[in-house]
Amino acid sequence: MQNTPASLREKARVQGLSGWVGASVVSIGLTPASSWGGLGHRGGNRALTMLNAGIVGLPNVGKSTLFNALTSSFSAESANYPFCTIEPNTGIVKVNDPRMYVLQEIVGTQKVIPAVFEFVDIAGLVKGASKGEGLGNQFLANIREVDAVVHMVRCFEDENIQHVEGSVDPVRDVETIMIELCLADAASIEKRLPRLKKAVMARDAEGIAEKELYEKILPIVEEGHIIKMEDFDEKEQLILKRSGLLCVKPILYVGNVAEEDLADPMANPHYKKLSELAASENRPIVPISAQIEAELQTLEDEAEKKDYLESLGVESSGVDQLIRGAYELLGLQTYFTAGEKEVRAWPFKVGFKAPQCAGIIHTDFEKGFIRAEVTAYEDYVRLGGEKGAREEGVLRLEGKEYVVKDGDVMHFRFNV
Repeated sequence: MQNTPASLREKARVQGLSGWVGASVVSIGLTPASSWGGLGHRGGNRALTMLNAGIVGLPNVGKSTLFNALTSSFSAESANYPFCTIEPNTGIVKVNDPRMYVLQEIVGTQKVIPAVFEFVDIAGLVKGASKGEGLGNQFLANIREVDAVVHMVRCFEDENIQHVEGSVDPVRDVETIMIELCLADAASIEKRLPRLKKAVMARDAEGIAEKELYEKILPIVEEGHIIKMEDFDEKEQLILKRSGLLCVKPILYVGNVAEEDLADPMANPHYKKLSELAASENRPIVPISAQIEAELQTLEDEAEKKDYLESLGVESSGVDQLIRGAYELLGLQTYFTAGEKEVRAWPFKVGFKAPQCAGIIHTDFEKGFIRAEVTAYEDYVRLGGEKGAREEGVLRLEGKEYVVKDGDVMHFRFNV
């Protein structure tokens, strides 16, 4: 029997999946493997483990379906009504970086340890959330804790799946969420300003600068408008980054499209509108079919998954695109450690220096850092590994001021 999309879908549903629709917010926490039992060393850099991105959106846009597909746990109740998820569910997904497997072939190890994402499935926002509608206060508090926002928007028509507004309109739906986030920020700023008056009376320079900035942006968020970081100077941007305000967080849009639209999402008028909005705001966007992703996860054979994607006219999973997009949104890159025991991928913030990256593996590595042996990924592959890189003179010894680059293959020297 030929593996058509219909036959593969039927097989997937026989194996336990049928018509799941998300109705919640998902939050993603990107965490180095060091923080997970069995996946890495203990005592990793806590500054990095706290990085996460929260997926927000209205109910019934496919968020729980995506969560279930990403984590393969199917633990979240995915149903066609709002607030089916109130208490958070959590799950882990691996970051698929093909460079790991190239390094594996070179060093001859059997073990590959990827970076991982932590997902937290919370619940969906509705109009009036900033005033507590639909358990809004609880959900907004969860969103406030994240470092970036992945905004999932419904771009498919299905009369069997209700829309809280009665129709599919991605631009309107984005505005609904953004207005609620801005109004929540306005309320937060109004609470902060009286406290900052004391700082002004004490002639505290930092407090004065913060008060002046909040007074500048309050009228903007009260009108439901998003703050653009580029409109502020460097000092103001630093204050905003520390503020915890929802409306200044980096945003990536995810357009949830129907199966038939995945190969050419711009042919979908809803996705096209969302894409145009993203372009006008200079924000990234990723097309995904949460239903397809869920069905893929029930197919255990990798060849069948590949056949399924090819039959739909796509080469890679939308999940992989989402992970890459979230990586960039959070300002993350990857360095590698490679040896006979294992190849391991470590996420780090752009701009991290060698000691900070060493600390991701273990805090002792950062405290006792001496230097790092570094080979660029391209050189490591071209020369067949560490021995060739050393003989060619491209394996470098770098000190404490070295800014680590994406793809660096590293070995740390330290003394505790």
